[in-house]
Amino acid sequence: MRVATGADALAVADVHIRAWRVAYAGLLPAHELDALDPRERAQRYDFDNRSPGAARTFVALRDDRIAGFATCGCEDGTPGATRGELRALYIDPDRWREGLGLRLLHRAEAHLRELGFEEAVLWVLIGDERAERFYAAHGWRADAERRHERFWGVPVEVKRYSRALGPA
Repeated sequence: MRVATGADALAVADVHIRAWRVAYAGLLPAHELDALDPRERAQRYDFDNRSPGAARTFVALRDDRIAGFATCGCEDGTPGATRGELRALYIDPDRWREGLGLRLLHRAEAHLRELGFEEAVLWVLIGDERAERFYAAHGWRADAERRHERFWGVPVEVKRYSRALGPA
């Protein structure tokens, strides 16, 4: 496991899209999932940004290839935020159930503690039961907070999970 760099952008985007296509099948329109382009997604990442409040992305490798990633930082990217946020955690579907998700989750939580956060949040697409079970099994709890977002242009509803991280 290591910190992502700008050179990883296309490989991370490929994992991101492959995971979305499997995890969100039936939750998002198939034509929208099919139209996702890793090259376009890769342009959105800024892995080399080390400014305060910038997110950090960790990648998990299998056979010298990126097999999953987790992105975390200040809640909503706001420097001075009182909580950390797990912004993304995706594993290549061919690598599901190998323990990569849990390793990345633990690394992201450790990074948030290193940043001084004692609490963190994340958002889950409503209907993503696999993600809900995963986070609940590892100490995250859903609360009443919901919000509407756009995932790659598709309107969705997400719900918030939170957990205490404890001191660093």
